Amino acid sequence: MTAVQEHTGQRALNEPVELRFTPQGVPLAVRWRGRLWPVAAEPLHWFSRWNWWESNLPAGRGQGNIVDVEFWRLQVRATSTSPLRTVEVRKHPGWEGWHLVRLSDEA
Repeated sequence: MTAVQEHTGQRALNEPVELRFTPQGVPLAVRWRGRLWPVAAEPLHWFSRWNWWESNLPAGRGQGNIVDVEFWRLQVRATSTSPLRTVEVRKHPGWEGWHLVRLSDEA
């Protein structure tokens, strides 16, 4: 794991995580390092574009969307009485699954 200090109280990471979703596609919880972190506030969802042609990712037929990177910013807590932490997860077309890319250090 590589962690880089970005802003006060924030760490940049790149670690695989699992997300659990409602039937409507809204995150319910994040599993990170063997611990389940329930989502405790309304999540923020957005997409970003990246320069796929500058990568080694092949652009073949049947590969789905190779342009959009999906993000969720979630406020989670380990227990009902623990403080909120903000995590940002990303699903990149060149990666397997979701990755934790930013974490608040406000715990």
